Amino acid sequence: MKKSSEKKTKKDHGGLWIILVAAIALEAISCLMYFTSRVAIRHEAEQRAKTELRRAELEIDVHAIEMETAAKTLAKLAEKYLEEPDSMYAATRLAVSTLRANTSMAVAFIPDYFPSLGTFFEVCSSRLAEDSVYTRQIGSKEHDYTQMEWYQNGFMHDSCWWCEPYLDDSGSRTYVVSCSYPVRDRSGKVVAVVCIDMSLDALKNLSEYLQVYPDSYYSIRSGTGVEIVPAPDTVPGRKYNIFGEEIDATGWQIEIIIPDDELFRDLNHVGRIVALLMLLGLAMLILIVWYAGRNNKRLIESTARNRSMENELNIARKIQMAMLPNRFPPFPDYPNLNAHGVVIPAKEVGGDLFDFYIRENRLFFCVGDVSGKGVPASIVMAMTRSIFRSFTSYLNSPAQIVTQMNDSLSGEGNDQSMFVTLFLGVLDLSTGELKYCNAGHNAPIHLRMDDLRFTILDCIANLPLGVLGGFAYQEQEAKMEVGDTLFLYTDGLTEAENSAHELFGEERMMESLKGMGERLKEPRELIADMHQAVASFVGDAEQSDDLTMFAIRLLDKRQTTNDKRPMSGGHYSLVMRNDIQQIPTLAEWIEMIGLPQELNMPINLALEEAVSNVMLYAYPGKSGQVLVECEKCQEPKGQKLVFTITDSGVPFDPTQQKDPDVTQSAEERPIGGLGIFLVRQIMDDIRYERKDDKNILTLVKKLNG
Repeated sequence: MKKSSEKKTKKDHGGLWIILVAAIALEAISCLMYFTSRVAIRHEAEQRAKTELRRAELEIDVHAIEMETAAKTLAKLAEKYLEEPDSMYAATRLAVSTLRANTSMAVAFIPDYFPSLGTFFEVCSSRLAEDSVYTRQIGSKEHDYTQMEWYQNGFMHDSCWWCEPYLDDSGSRTYVVSCSYPVRDRSGKVVAVVCIDMSLDALKNLSEYLQVYPDSYYSIRSGTGVEIVPAPDTVPGRKYNIFGEEIDATGWQIEIIIPDDELFRDLNHVGRIVALLMLLGLAMLILIVWYAGRNNKRLIESTARNRSMENELNIARKIQMAMLPNRFPPFPDYPNLNAHGVVIPAKEVGGDLFDFYIRENRLFFCVGDVSGKGVPASIVMAMTRSIFRSFTSYLNSPAQIVTQMNDSLSGEGNDQSMFVTLFLGVLDLSTGELKYCNAGHNAPIHLRMDDLRFTILDCIANLPLGVLGGFAYQEQEAKMEVGDTLFLYTDGLTEAENSAHELFGEERMMESLKGMGERLKEPRELIADMHQAVASFVGDAEQSDDLTMFAIRLLDKRQTTNDKRPMSGGHYSLVMRNDIQQIPTLAEWIEMIGLPQELNMPINLALEEAVSNVMLYAYPGKSGQVLVECEKCQEPKGQKLVFTITDSGVPFDPTQQKDPDVTQSAEERPIGGLGIFLVRQIMDDIRYERKDDKNILTLVKKLNG
């Protein structure tokens, strides 16, 4: 019995040692698992924060570039009408209405530049809502803008300059940061500064995706360390994880701040549960730790990798696809044109792009291919599309546009030496004249519908964008007739491979086009058939490159005339949407009428003011149309032009406005009334009537002889 008892005691002691060793090993495993989990969770948080920071950086960059472009555009308008101070009201109002966000824009002149308007003359337009713009003169002794940082920076820099945050007590009345740009007279002297405000309230809206954890927060600081969006005060003794990114366009620093206890809250909770289970029973603890150690680590690491990759690619794909045109048919107001395009990335995101829009009855379009694939190529693609929109907003020459784009992409920011092949064209919808510039891209196919001929467009071998800054690009011309189609594509079409590594090639592409017959008349069907032809050729082989196709078909031509002689008679009309961006079409229409050269500018100015009034007041909060008509009448005493502006909006009689007292200074004179005053000065007669629930404004201009 004694020996048996000793054996049992030794066995129990051995079991205790096994349990003790197991407990120590389990504790060590638990600690290792805990710290490994901390590393994985922090890595996940870092990747998630970086993804959201890149998204915020891109959003702020796009917004800042848009504002800088608007500031430069307003500066050009101010320089053009420098001798007409009243035109600054229309210029600032037009400039601010083109922006997506509600903001303010101003032109501030050097003291006493317009002596009759007072010492301080600053015209400011604030966009309060989507269809509401408030314009006024805010310069005064009390508001001495010459002491403002943005004004002083405008004289010191030749480029756009972002100032430190301040309270805008005369414009938007919120905390803002301003971008300033100089206005020069013909001698090159700076005579005014353009200012555009970015509200800090708008930056605070970024919190919806920058708050990656419930108790995390973010801050934005300027290049000198001034807090643009301040972070809450930190708690003494509390640890924080800070992830930052610099915003290229403004030089600001944006940071996401995550408290340590918030980041590891779930992990700490699990740790306490594990510790409690260890106290309840070693056997159960061993089982739990073994199971958790085998699966929890894998789950955390897998979740971190998958979530980071999924979030990154989803955000990049959404941003990329949102930048590309996605409404087809694209131009309901232009029945003489049809277009369709498609981008099929080889990966979740790609580097191909196409874009197009109409300005001043010209179709600006491009198709491009960024070297490389994936996220880096998609970022360069977004930059290319952005600068295409920026430079085509005020340039008409394809060679000039491509040259400016090349210089932008060849700068210091292109550390990876990525380049872009691009075809850029400008199609005059009135004449069918096509001007284009090819930067190392595949030459488009010109489909002539009169005899079903397929011609590869002649293209000069210019360098791709981003290869060499300062390269002189050459421009070419072609002619599109009614029914013709222009088919553009990237090398993902001709270089598509099947399982035998054979290329689709230009020959198969041309054969596919010839086999489509009548379906070539519709760009959508053309692209669908071509896509089907490539898919059938490739079969089950993996797509090796991004594929983009874009087709334009000219259905009709809007006839215009370049005859500058006084019109010989007839009736002319123009229908416009209730959109201030339609105003530039008035200049084209007046050119089409063929007025005497000396009347073009004053009549254009008078019609712009009158039509702008209609758009601002006739259709509050809703869409509508404005009809502008012109007729030449013969009278015993001579000839006259009769312009009629008709709308179906609310009753509004602009002739009831009293003429402003222009002898008063800008500070003393009430805001408003200058537009109709200008119309009265240009026109010989102005009348209003309300008839058949329509506003009818008649402007009469007498002609000599």
